[in-house]
Amino acid sequence: MAKTEIALQNVRNIGIFAHIDAGKTTVTERILFYTGKIHRLGEVHEGTATMDWMPQERERGVTITAAATTCVWKDHRVNIIDTPGHVDFTAEVERSLRVLDGAVTVFGAVEGVEPQSETVWRQANKYNVPRIAFINKMDREGADYEAAIEEMEKKLNARVLPLQLPIGSGEQFVGAIDIVGLREFLYEAQNGVDYKITELSEQNKEKALKYRELLIEKLAEVNDEILHKFIHGEKIEEELIHKAVRHATIKEKMVPIFCGSALKNKVIQPLLDAVVKYLPSPLDVPTIKGENPKSGQEEERKPDKKEPFCALAFKIVTDPFTGRFTYIKIYSGDIKVGQRVYNSSKQKAEKIQRIFIMHANKREEREYASAGEIIAVVGLQSTATGDTICDENHPIILEGVTFPEPVIFVQIEPNNKQEGEKLQQVLRKLEEEDPTFKVSQDEETSQTIISGMGEFHLLIITSRILDEFKINATVGKPQVTYRETINSDAKAEGKFIRQSGGRGQYGHVILRVEPMSLVSESSIRHDKKRVSKKSKTDKTSQIAGQESKQRKPSFEFINEIKQGAIPGNFISSIEKGIQEAMKNGVLAGYPVIDVRVILLDGSYHEVDSSDVAFHIAASMAFKEAMRKAAPYLLEPLMKTEVVAPEEYMGEILADLNVKKSEISEIKHRGGLIIITALTALSEMFGYATTIRSLTKGRGSYIMEFFKYGKVSKQKEQKLLHKSNDSKIRGEE
Repeated sequence: MAKTEIALQNVRNIGIFAHIDAGKTTVTERILFYTGKIHRLGEVHEGTATMDWMPQERERGVTITAAATTCVWKDHRVNIIDTPGHVDFTAEVERSLRVLDGAVTVFGAVEGVEPQSETVWRQANKYNVPRIAFINKMDREGADYEAAIEEMEKKLNARVLPLQLPIGSGEQFVGAIDIVGLREFLYEAQNGVDYKITELSEQNKEKALKYRELLIEKLAEVNDEILHKFIHGEKIEEELIHKAVRHATIKEKMVPIFCGSALKNKVIQPLLDAVVKYLPSPLDVPTIKGENPKSGQEEERKPDKKEPFCALAFKIVTDPFTGRFTYIKIYSGDIKVGQRVYNSSKQKAEKIQRIFIMHANKREEREYASAGEIIAVVGLQSTATGDTICDENHPIILEGVTFPEPVIFVQIEPNNKQEGEKLQQVLRKLEEEDPTFKVSQDEETSQTIISGMGEFHLLIITSRILDEFKINATVGKPQVTYRETINSDAKAEGKFIRQSGGRGQYGHVILRVEPMSLVSESSIRHDKKRVSKKSKTDKTSQIAGQESKQRKPSFEFINEIKQGAIPGNFISSIEKGIQEAMKNGVLAGYPVIDVRVILLDGSYHEVDSSDVAFHIAASMAFKEAMRKAAPYLLEPLMKTEVVAPEEYMGEILADLNVKKSEISEIKHRGGLIIITALTALSEMFGYATTIRSLTKGRGSYIMEFFKYGKVSKQKEQKLLHKSNDSKIRGEE
């Protein structure tokens, strides 16, 4: 099919983001219908939504994987990524935001700002993605547009800019008031195709004028022309307002707010108008910057097909018929089928065999693609999520994508040797597709361990393994990924000396360990050195900086060796030895986090010293220091939100108290109780069944990882006892 040429300034690369059940996939479905991309409305609850194409999505009515599509609205090409709202699949949101130019964030008019809404908002802030907000479900009983906006201001610290007002709510919701144009959109037909645009009714005029005045006052703060006209009482044209709103949105100074009901097909067309009016084109976002791997210098690529080719791989999908798809965002230049490209992250040349424009699981094949497009390609066998592909004569490496670590795992065992080989192939494919899914082997039992972001995440993964890939395997019960850390500082020495007639082995290390919370003079000196080396100020380095502020590093290594006590070429082996030792702590063999290690002293032998010897000596010293530094266990604590009818509040709170939860907020809205609590993950296994039982099927919950917290003494003793028992069985 021939490509429809659309100027780059008329391209919009957007994502649809929301908390689970806020209606984001339904919004996307309506957008596709009203743009003519599909000709029949699909419904999430019926399992017929276009973007929820996976069997697991249709069965459960939950978006699991980010799906891409493209449509045209008023001579603008709108490339859309519909993302999951469940926190277990937050990686899909993270990598989508990395490549998008703008976003539509959907909020429920009854629920307001929910936990995953806050998470997505923080992610969008991190990647500097301009956004507009859509207050959905205005047809629901208890819908409160103004309360939802107030929550956005309070919880998200957003500078809101309401551009619409709902006409009615609940069953009486019939449309919206356009504050900029002072007119009404009235929907009568059920399919939402036919609607009327009328002048303001007398009953709505006063409120609309009040909001328009507030709108002008806010815009006057960021637009000099509007300020001048406002001060002098001059007429402010509608076009000038649109221009000011667009500028404020793209610069992330304000967030335009709209409202409607996707399920009832109301006020979707004005939302589409807002996407093309206010969200940026690839020409409006900052020029992408990266590092030349040869020179180490910062370079930039403009969104122009005449520039050298440069793209970021952000998603891998394995298709049983076509093979391995790599989703890429092209930042500059162009590519053709058959063209050779260079993976600068892996330093490998690859070949583009096929190019596709995606529509969920359907695709349109193309011969060519250029700057500003989001496409899928076949042929990049070595490319992984976060890799840069580019012109080999003009190499560049872009900032990749960071993902959280898994917090839960299960054991999976094939039922025979043949199934074992098939299982390992499938696990490799799933690991490529999902950066938050990890596969490892238990060194003591040789069992295969698969880890993920939550119980639901692993449920979907194991469902795909057993049902989609037809693997006969046994899956164990979910288990928590505990961690180990230390409570004090300690010093230790490690010596590895071997003599066997010929050349021996000699490594000698003295080091100190400290909790990361303990600020030492050495770490202060180290931080000063690190600060003095800062030079980059581009967008990608700012992203990395914001990430480091949000997530405390789990390990820091400081070298204080003086006067050549240990040659510099062995220092990296010492650090690797420490990191290797951190994989299995001294208490129960769990990974070690939040530890600073200072290399103090040591010695070497001119002949016998080697990388291996210092690697082993460092590992020995670290483990000995850990034993002296009051080690203790940590467990993942989850931020949990429970939503249920108010009448079940007592039962829910009682159960959470039994689980030793820390209740942080109780909110009442529209007959519902919304409880936010901090709870140990180990207490929440099977909670989906518990909440259904407590509320007669009317309650729901969602969890996201919050932090690691200290395990109680009683629980620690049980875990250590269990660990010792398993070690004894392993020895036997």
